[in-house]
Amino acid sequence: MAETKPRTRKTKRKDKDGRALKKGERMIRGGQGYEYRWTDRFGKRQSIYAQTLDELREKVEESTTQKEMQITRDAKKMTLNNLYALWKSVKRGLKASTFHNYQYMYEKFVMNDFGNAKILELKRSDIKAFYNRLHENGMKAATIDSIHSVIHQMLELAVDDDIIRYNPSDRALKELMSEYSRESKKVVSLTSEEEVLFATYLRNSREHRHWYPIFIVMMMAGLRVGEVTALQWEDIDFKNDLIRVNKTLVNYRNMDDHKCHLVMNKTKTRAGERKVEMISMVREAFEMERQYREEHGITCVANVEGYDDFVFVNRFGLTYAQTTLNAALKRICKDCNEEIMENADDNKKPLLLPSIHCHMLRHTFGTRLNDANINIKAMQALLGHSDIETTMQIYVDASKKIMKRATNDYEKLMKQMFESENQ
Repeated sequence: MAETKPRTRKTKRKDKDGRALKKGERMIRGGQGYEYRWTDRFGKRQSIYAQTLDELREKVEESTTQKEMQITRDAKKMTLNNLYALWKSVKRGLKASTFHNYQYMYEKFVMNDFGNAKILELKRSDIKAFYNRLHENGMKAATIDSIHSVIHQMLELAVDDDIIRYNPSDRALKELMSEYSRESKKVVSLTSEEEVLFATYLRNSREHRHWYPIFIVMMMAGLRVGEVTALQWEDIDFKNDLIRVNKTLVNYRNMDDHKCHLVMNKTKTRAGERKVEMISMVREAFEMERQYREEHGITCVANVEGYDDFVFVNRFGLTYAQTTLNAALKRICKDCNEEIMENADDNKKPLLLPSIHCHMLRHTFGTRLNDANINIKAMQALLGHSDIETTMQIYVDASKKIMKRATNDYEKLMKQMFESENQ
């Protein structure tokens, strides 16, 4: 067995007079003085020189004090707007659309108001008061959350640069978001009767029939707006009845020219990249869209960052915006309900469509999966959620009909158990 050398205790470095040297200190070769070396926050080596060790340590202490004083002077002058300019110049790693959205939010709602606040005087109560004021003026909590994301990142940068000791925006939005979660209306889905009415009316309507394919795909395949508008024909696998969802089309306002621009991003989450199996009605919807375009001579002319040949385009061959689709849904519901009321029986309450928006169609898909007793993990995969809690809490409505069916099934099981026990 090989002998192991005993650990030797590391001796402290000393100068020629036997005095211990601290970290960063060294005696210049030949005893011509002393040097203190360190690496600054930009990775650059810095040095301080002196003839004696005592003088060196005085210079180091003085330098540190001056640095702290300079930081304090800078912080006293610095406003949130100054910090925003710094944050904007160094921030990296965001999608272009996200970065521009952050800039839009800050410059529209913060810059000319709260942006003039001095960060050294900023308290958490000040930030809470600002958020509450925005909410009281009618701003939705989700929008305030976007503003908070920018402010928090900015102040975190100030902490990293030793300008302030802690981030005053930490937990500043917690109470408001908690209140919002209690107040906000849960996104509802169409009932099974309303879904049938919507699809049947759309298919038979002379005026609105061209909208049938895109809305059926959203409602019966559960695609988000950006996912369905980003679909290319190469993403549709008719041989295996699959839809490949691997990107999303985003429309954002550029802060440089204040115009709306289209960009192609990855899916919302990694789990969002998925393959969705087509039921027969979805496959038929794609075939109807292709036939409609051939009959009306519509060709895709849209090209977004090299992506073209989109499945769903308007009569000019351009991709759809979410606002356009929501406006179309509003017209469809209005015309459908007017037609029903004209032919309604006075003795019977008519079934009317509620106000529908794009995300409601995706929510309807999740609710129908639940109605069909689909396994929750399978639902998570079909909806493209990274977190199963999202699937359970947001998209799945346990309707009265489903609850009644579950109770009946339980009752049958209990009867079978006790009947077999008594035989």
